[in-house]
Amino acid sequence: MANIKDLAEMAGVSKTTVSRVLNNHPYVSEEKKNAVLKAIQSTNYQKNINAVHLSKGKTQLMGVVLPFSDHPYFAQLLKGIAKQALNHNYKLVLFQTDYMESREREALQMLKQKQIDSLIICSRACELSVIEEHLHFGQIVLCEVNKGKRLSTTYVDHYKIFFRALEYLYHKGHRKIGYCIGRKTGTNSVYREKAYRDFITKYNLLFQPDYIIDECLYFEDGESVIKQLKGMDTPPSALLVTNDQVAAGIVTYCKNQNISVPDELAIIGFDNQPIAKMMNITTIEIPLEEMGKNLFLQAVKSDILNKEIPVKLIERGTA
Repeated sequence: MANIKDLAEMAGVSKTTVSRVLNNHPYVSEEKKNAVLKAIQSTNYQKNINAVHLSKGKTQLMGVVLPFSDHPYFAQLLKGIAKQALNHNYKLVLFQTDYMESREREALQMLKQKQIDSLIICSRACELSVIEEHLHFGQIVLCEVNKGKRLSTTYVDHYKIFFRALEYLYHKGHRKIGYCIGRKTGTNSVYREKAYRDFITKYNLLFQPDYIIDECLYFEDGESVIKQLKGMDTPPSALLVTNDQVAAGIVTYCKNQNISVPDELAIIGFDNQPIAKMMNITTIEIPLEEMGKNLFLQAVKSDILNKEIPVKLIERGTA
């Protein structure tokens, strides 16, 4: 493959002149410009993009780590990120991890090797210490509460949201309240469990470990939730479901089983996805596109910021 030196020799000009032509520099004579263009055409010369990126110190590529690409929560976050990437002339490199730490490390390694300029981690399996080791290689942004650390974050206060929703159900008369989550080990899940335990203590209620149901990610998981509840001697009368898709699945299966919602089982979902509105599900509205927008803006700036995104309860017919 021809390089700039080869083009210069073929056109009978200096390497500087070739560089000026390649970069559309205005101060090149028409004769020399045509000679360089002829050499480019005859050799089918292509710019070495890696060399260009190296010279500029930027790739205009941003990494986005997310566990699942087909999950509505992460799809909405990604939508907000992608809109801003388009506006700012960035391309996205997606790392779908399925919560495998090795895949998150691949993304961090690409940041270290300057293959991407920055990294947004929408949900993580790696320890914070591993992520912090890579901070001097580029901007890293998290989607979780992380006050006082060296990382920029965009987050919602899951402790506060959860406690508020639990109290809402309590004041509706419920004393046996459970909740459904995607996984028990996530940072947000830790805050939710703390809110749940503090709520149980505050109102002197009985803690029931079976009332915490995990691996609830998709619509079809709603059937599994109801089957678990039917196997309990004293099932909960209300559920917080941290995903509107799962909440919709629960509502649908309740109808199939002639379980009255909210009379026999009250349900509050999360995110306010279109399916929640369509099925009249009470939910917590989380502006995920706005979160995605802010995550992107943090990733292109060097300032360390922690931005909390406000949420609200949308009262409908399931609670």
